[in-house]
Amino acid sequence: MTLGTGTLVLAILIFMFLWAAINILPEYERGVVFFLGRFQTVKGPGLVIIIPGIQKMVKVSLRTVAMDVPPQEVITKDNVSIRVNAVIYFRVVSPDKAVINVENYYYATSQLAQTTLRSVCGQAELDELLAERDKVNRTIQSILDRHTDPWGVKVSVVEVKAIDLPEEMKRAMAKQAEAEREKRAKIIHAEGEYNAAQTILNASNLLSQNPVSLQLRYLQTLTEVATEKNSTTIFPVPIDLFTPFVERMRKKE
Repeated sequence: MTLGTGTLVLAILIFMFLWAAINILPEYERGVVFFLGRFQTVKGPGLVIIIPGIQKMVKVSLRTVAMDVPPQEVITKDNVSIRVNAVIYFRVVSPDKAVINVENYYYATSQLAQTTLRSVCGQAELDELLAERDKVNRTIQSILDRHTDPWGVKVSVVEVKAIDLPEEMKRAMAKQAEAEREKRAKIIHAEGEYNAAQTILNASNLLSQNPVSLQLRYLQTLTEVATEKNSTTIFPVPIDLFTPFVERMRKKE
């Protein structure tokens, strides 16, 4: 009975030892192994065996992480108070650095992203943030990637998702846009008036070079008015209108 109990205890101890020693890591994970507290190597994926009590393994995921940066209160360079939020995409490229050089790389990257977002947006004017968002994204990504490199973290993409403006600023921008549309409409109308006046001037210069064409145009106008109006219309006919015909009749005589 005692032998059976000892065998059972031994079997349980062996099972617990193997359970702690044998690790299976998927393709997207790596194991940072420490031997008596000192960094030894990075293992995985697949079967990894460690010695419990002597070796310790910390698992690190290599998949890309999408981190949502919470809205940040920012005062722009032109003294406009706004709220900005963003999303960053990063992944661990050096598991040993991500474990040894920083306590919690996820939390550290999140805090760095928030402070960098406030700093970069605070150094730009509101129009620049709205019109050149790609430039702002590249600036934030470059700063984050440079600071997270010692942690073994690679920041690949940064996207500013939304810029929330105060209500008074929204109304001011709406008025500005409306004024800009009215300005363009007046400019287009003035250009149309100018082109019409220039066309009339060119036509008058052309007609003035040939008096007969001017008289024919006058007669055409009378014909158009007569066909469109049912009432009787009296037009004064200039005597010069008949001068060419009179001269032709005299020549025939």
